[in-house]
Amino acid sequence: MAGSKPEFRRQESWRYKRVKENWRRPRGVTSKMRKEESGFPAKVKNGYGSASSTRGLHPRGLVDQLVWREVELEKLDPKVHIVRIAARVGEKKRRGILTKAKDLNFHIANPGKEEGRATRRDHRGEDGRKSRGR
Repeated sequence: MAGSKPEFRRQESWRYKRVKENWRRPRGVTSKMRKEESGFPAKVKNGYGSASSTRGLHPRGLVDQLVWREVELEKLDPKVHIVRIAARVGEKKRRGILTKAKDLNFHIANPGKEEGRATRRDHRGEDGRKSRGR
């Protein structure tokens, strides 16, 4: 699905800690990287693009689909789509979407920690009141 691409690194990022590796085009007049001399990292060019059939797909090869409600899962195909639950979805709705997605055999891109999720009662003491942190 994906061909090998070189790691595009910013010029001099290997030399200075303050220069991050994020790609920036080399613009110097005497820059050996801009001139594409041998021994220097590759520059970003349009020849390195991915195939149009796989462009924009999830690494699993599925179409990423944002979901807000359980009803939206019924319109999708588990062999074609991977489900991503919207960030603004609350806890109750999220649990419903997760159970329905598992029943329909969907892959979920952002399931979260189901068992490790804190509930309101976890933050309270035995008497049911919030602790004041003293």
